[in-house]
Amino acid sequence: MNCQYLPLAQTGQFSSLFLDYINKQEKLTPFYNRFPDVSAFDGQLADKKFDESKRQVLVDALERQYQAIETKPDFSVLLQPNTFTVTTGHQLNIFSGPLYVIYKLITTIKLARKLKETYPDYTFVPVYWMATEDHDFAEINHFSLFGNKYAWQTEQRGAVGRMNPQELKTLFQQIPEKLFLFEEAYLKQSTLADATRYYVNELFGAEGLVCLDADDASLKRIFSPVMQDELTQQKSGELVQSQTEKLEKLGYKTVIAPRDINLFYLDDQVRERIERKENGTYRVLHTSLTFTEDELLTVLDEHPERFSPNVVLRPLYQETILPNLAYIGGPSEVPYWLQLKPVFDHYQTVFPILMPRNFALYVPSVSAKRITKLGLTPEELFQDISTLKREYVEHHTRHSLKFDNENKTVNKALDAILHKAQMVDPTLEKAVLAETKRFANAVARLEKKMRRAEERNQEVGIRQLMAVKSELFPSGGPQERSENFLTFYLNNLAFLQEILAAFDPFDYRMQLCLA
Repeated sequence: MNCQYLPLAQTGQFSSLFLDYINKQEKLTPFYNRFPDVSAFDGQLADKKFDESKRQVLVDALERQYQAIETKPDFSVLLQPNTFTVTTGHQLNIFSGPLYVIYKLITTIKLARKLKETYPDYTFVPVYWMATEDHDFAEINHFSLFGNKYAWQTEQRGAVGRMNPQELKTLFQQIPEKLFLFEEAYLKQSTLADATRYYVNELFGAEGLVCLDADDASLKRIFSPVMQDELTQQKSGELVQSQTEKLEKLGYKTVIAPRDINLFYLDDQVRERIERKENGTYRVLHTSLTFTEDELLTVLDEHPERFSPNVVLRPLYQETILPNLAYIGGPSEVPYWLQLKPVFDHYQTVFPILMPRNFALYVPSVSAKRITKLGLTPEELFQDISTLKREYVEHHTRHSLKFDNENKTVNKALDAILHKAQMVDPTLEKAVLAETKRFANAVARLEKKMRRAEERNQEVGIRQLMAVKSELFPSGGPQERSENFLTFYLNNLAFLQEILAAFDPFDYRMQLCLA
């Protein structure tokens, strides 16, 4: 695979906050702990303390979650004090969702490998934090394959990880391609979490990737002190709001808005926000559930699994139950983590090294040949269609498509005409200027007609140009946010291994991967 690289700023796809972070803008240093370069892990390894009892709870939970899987990772390594994790997280998109989800997993695997090379006395385990408690089903119920969109329709509600995936049987009947791995996962597992773990383990288990479902009573119990504090003291929202205001004063747009209580109540078919009423009682929105403070704390003590952190507290939960060093996130995740550091400081928890995932544009062989033939550069591929077409036509035409020299001559003559007219009668100035304006407009119209005529002359090249643009940027958006990895994997079974070989977790550029 031939790879070319482009600074992310030249793609026009990323926020200023994200770009300033990866470019180490000094004004952002108070918002994180260590910048993500390999040397930063010296300090992170020294700071991250994780006691033996937590390691045992984690390993026991993983053993339970993997009990139905025959070939699984060796979790006992996590009991060792010199073993640490690097983690990425994502929703349980069906059929793995858009391509960038796979890129997150591969970046995490490569980071663990890179750290092992650099720090051979330690062991590093890549972890996929499955967002099983998420309840936004509309975000995960569809995927695209070879340009066709497929969606899962269901009446199930609540945490998506608890949903029964066997309803997807009807979807397999709509898909022309045979997807045996996913049939095995969805039709033989009882929950979407189990199904996701199954296929991710089949794809990346041999690379050491571990899937963790944090919807677990024993893991939640470790986090119970923080959840109790959240219910009674409600500090996290205030801390995040203060950090948010600081970022906004610097001119950045922020991603998340904290709540007074950043916890959901979680039960079968229910994941709803908890609110504290003025009289000191609590209610679960969109339900009839209400509690006194004592009642709610009793539920927390007896059933910690009924409480689910939202986007503000989920990262803290992750760092509480994992011996984790780094979090690998996308261009929306990195900015919202920058809003959270005061929460980590308040609970005396080490803020992880915040790493962007790898970004890639995969170019199949047919498109790669067209790009070479058309003479396109990586920068040009990311231009909007009108700019790309205009520059292509100008570059390949044998004619001048502008009247620049002619305009200079005519404008000089018009200036002379204006001068003469003013000498005769100053009131003629407006008439001359109006004629000058009409002439300029006529020239502009002629230039457009000449350009359209030249586009017709270059019709074959432009058609190939548009075909490449359409394939690499479906519906005008980034390929990695719409295409599924199966689009490429079904035609090239080495696709995942090629991406695995190509990615460098410390290279924060757009990578064009030409097949």
